[in-house]
Parts: sequence; structure tokens; C-alpha cells
Amino acid sequence: MRGSRPEQAVFSRDTDLSKTAETQSVIEAMVDGLNDHRIEDIGEFFAADFRWMGNRGCGTKKGLREFQDNWQRPFQAAFSDKVCVDEARLFMGEWAAAFGRQEATHSGEFMGVAATGKRVEIRYMDFWKVVDGRIVDNWVMVDFPHVLAQLDVDVFDGEGWEAFDRGMKTPPAAQ
Repeated sequence: MRGSRPEQAVFSRDTDLSKTAETQSVIEAMVDGLNDHRIEDIGEFFAADFRWMGNRGCGTKKGLREFQDNWQRPFQAAFSDKVCVDEARLFMGEWAAAFGRQEATHSGEFMGVAATGKRVEIRYMDFWKVVDGRIVDNWVMVDFPHVLAQLDVDVFDGEGWEAFDRGMKTPPAAQ
């Protein structure tokens, strides 16, 4: 990249590193709460007005009630026997991040697909900001195309770039 550079890490550059242990404690307890399928009292870990910002297909939830009603309840209705497994966690001041998977049974309608009873893997990444012992922001990426593929739905209609991984296609820039 030539010329001036965009400003980087604006949100986290002034983090208070003395808050790392507190942030870790909040996130670890919150994940336990999610694994216990808590909904009504999940506000123990989230500020009432927190923001949950997901990728396309997940939406954005503003506040605890929207998160409970428009994420937790529909998600648990679609996927039962769910367990969350963070494969890696990072903590830095008021910030935390994790990636991992949920393992669940597809027991209710999900994006128009009727319950199949299949056991699925739901991959995700989360970034959290914790202030005064509660999560105030949560950026989320959930791999819904991977979930749908396990339910025999190809959202890319055979045009996913996985074909490049197998050497089946030539990338567009190389053509």
C-alpha cells in the first residue's frame, strides 16, 4: 500500500491492561452460562444496552432483550443439546476474543430448513469489550454457510472458493 495508512486498532489501543483478569472472569462465566442454556438471567454478564453485532444472516441485536428474543431463543429452538467449545481465548485489558465451535442437534427450523435431527458443528469467532464487569459490545462471526452445508444446503450453489483449494478452478485474477 502506497501513501498514508489507515489508522489501526482504534477501539483497543487505549485498553486498561489492569482489567485483563476481570475480563477473563466475565467471559469464562458467560460461556458457562451459555452452556447451561441460560436466557432469563444472562444479563448477569451483559450490560442492558449492549450491542451484539453479527455477520450477514445473524443480524445486529441492540440490548439484552433483543439478544434474548432475537438470538438466544430462536437459536436454542433450532439447535438443542448445544455445547459451546472455545478452542482459543485471548484476553487483553477490557478486550477478549475467542474462536471455536458449538456442537448441537438440528431440532427446529433453521433458515427455512426443517429439523433434521442431525448433529452439526457451528463454528464462530467472538470479540468482546467488558466495562464495569459486563459485556458492552460483542462482535460475532457465525459460519452459517458451514451449518447449512451440513444440512445439505449449498448457499454458494457450487461456486464457493473451496474449489480453488482442490485445484479444480482457476482464480478469477489468474484467468
